[in-house]
Amino acid sequence: MAITIDIDTARPYQVHVGTFLLEQAGPLVRATAGGTKAVIVTDTNVGPLYQMPVKQSLEASGYEVSICTFEAGEAHKRAETYVAILEFVAEHELSRSDVIVALGGGVVGDVTGFVAATYMRGCKFVQIPTSLLAMVDSSVGGKTAIDLAAGKNLAGAFWQPSVVIADVGCLATLTPEQFADGCGEVVKHAVIADPELFAELEKTPLTLELLNRDVARVALIIARNIDIKRAVVVADERETNQRKLLNFGHSAGHAVEACEHFELGHGNCVSIGMGIITRAAALHGICDAELPGRIEELCARHGLKTRCELSADAIFAEALHDKKRAGDTIDLVIPHGIGRCSIDRTPLSTFHDLIAEGLGQKGDASAC
Repeated sequence: MAITIDIDTARPYQVHVGTFLLEQAGPLVRATAGGTKAVIVTDTNVGPLYQMPVKQSLEASGYEVSICTFEAGEAHKRAETYVAILEFVAEHELSRSDVIVALGGGVVGDVTGFVAATYMRGCKFVQIPTSLLAMVDSSVGGKTAIDLAAGKNLAGAFWQPSVVIADVGCLATLTPEQFADGCGEVVKHAVIADPELFAELEKTPLTLELLNRDVARVALIIARNIDIKRAVVVADERETNQRKLLNFGHSAGHAVEACEHFELGHGNCVSIGMGIITRAAALHGICDAELPGRIEELCARHGLKTRCELSADAIFAEALHDKKRAGDTIDLVIPHGIGRCSIDRTPLSTFHDLIAEGLGQKGDASAC
């Protein structure tokens, strides 16, 4: 089975969602990217599991294939890894018409995409996401980046892939914690754009157990999430306006990630960020009083955290590095209801108050 979604950005491409797609990687890459050489970039967790079927399929389609592996984890999404991959690609004499294939989760996709965007000022790039988080979010939309000491994703480029190949079968090797972490972005998509999806997830949460019981349904949910992101990205490819909706929960969430030294997964941090901003919005009457509880309950049913023990000052200090900051303001995604969110230019002082209120660390809600 396979579902194909057209992404009509300035450089159009397709996302294929289904099962047994790793074995079809070669023909899919050949048809969209061309070239004669391919470098698969993967990490120490994913490589041993999936690099061989991808390599064999690429070779069967006429590619000369090399594999570059780096240490798994957000801690390695740094300049040193980025440069090491660039050097590997250059040593293997890839040309601009050849292809770099990202095989792994969000970290692999982000850093590999940045390599593809900058090697010889841009070469062909393919995403093969193997985590739920990467399938529903980071592999689609063309954002690539590495982290700097000052914050997450501060160096990067917009660089769309030639094709995205999401083999849902890869999710079976995730731990329950890894699978749950991916659900943070699934819930986020439902909140910002799809009340029906939210209600469906309330009725039947997206879990590993559901994957084992009904892989076709999981594939449909993943495709639905990709379609939500597709609509937002196509309308605003360079994130000048509406694409910022996809950052719901991220300004506080990225700060929580940094405070936790990236040991807490991105999806959990986004879930915490959604909880913070929604509880604060409810205090100000911006959304119904029951909305925070409804979102928190859905996140909890997906194994996600919605609260943390960090101080508002600590989260705010890290959030000052957020890319959506402009001088003494920051663009925040504010929830008004399921499927109804706005992008509000917010003074930093107010943002600090909102964090404190969302954490329950401030007595009286100030004017928003």
